Amino acid sequence: MFFNFTQDVAIDLGTANTLIYIRGEDIVLNEPSIVAVDHSTREVREIGHEALQMHERTHKDIETIWPLKDGVIADFKVAEQMIRGLMQKVRRNWFTSIRSMVVCVPSGITEVEKRAVRDSAEHAGAKRVHLISEPMAAAIGIGLDVSEAVGNMVVDIGGGTTEIAVIALSGIVIDESIRVGGNEIDNAVVQYFKRNHNLLIGSRTAERIKCEIGSAIELDTELELSVRGRDLVSGIPKDRTISSVNVREALRDNLDQIAAGVLRCLERTPPELGADVLERGIMLTGGGAMLHGLDEMLRDRVELPVYVAENPLTAVVRGTGTALENLEQYKRVLI
Repeated sequence: MFFNFTQDVAIDLGTANTLIYIRGEDIVLNEPSIVAVDHSTREVREIGHEALQMHERTHKDIETIWPLKDGVIADFKVAEQMIRGLMQKVRRNWFTSIRSMVVCVPSGITEVEKRAVRDSAEHAGAKRVHLISEPMAAAIGIGLDVSEAVGNMVVDIGGGTTEIAVIALSGIVIDESIRVGGNEIDNAVVQYFKRNHNLLIGSRTAERIKCEIGSAIELDTELELSVRGRDLVSGIPKDRTISSVNVREALRDNLDQIAAGVLRCLERTPPELGADVLERGIMLTGGGAMLHGLDEMLRDRVELPVYVAENPLTAVVRGTGTALENLEQYKRVLI
């Protein structure tokens, strides 16, 4: 039996993961932003977790695609199919009409990229589409009152970009979008071990290395991890034991770029708002905020208090959901 009903939806359409929030129900889905398609017919085989299991393990008839790059849509058609497929996962036996959809986007998005997001959401079934910038959504999601005449600084480290913004009076005063995120950091790990250890690893292995032994600061006890990859000299798969010291060296350049972006934002911040940031500190959100010691590293660089938000992974979608639940209250923050 199928039921016809209307629903309001908020989506954190991320480069690495897509999260869906339904009005009155909270977060109902968190899956990788990846689609497996048939190479010849372009029909969708799998979406989300199932497609990720196939990534880097496919044969010539199946291709895995990440439809978003650097926080924006790179493959319009596949992105639309992904949104539809993820909505069907949420309501498999229900025919859903989406009345309103709020989608978060990077603060540095162009008008063309905004149009692509709106078109994808509309083609996926949304009647009305609103956009909200990621740092604004993150600030709302961690409980900051963005309407106050007080400066709040948020650094959202996502899969494709790092969004840095100073927010006051329901608007973004200063912002910077850096094309460095979780995916770029994973790629840095791949390139480091390829260049320095003649070991070729996949992106999923790189992410596991980053999550398990990655750090932004020296550890009291350095960690080790056994990984499998292909030896580039012999061409044979090998087991190697790697150290957190190596991983930290691999991450250094990307972390330096994030710290430099924060410093540039602070340099452009008006003095009164800068005083507010000094008092309140800088809030870190996004999956990258969970890298061990990142808050301490930034604290040393900028000489300001830096805090990791509670549940940083879901801060953006919770803020997007709050804006959805209170569209009238937050209409000034929508773009």
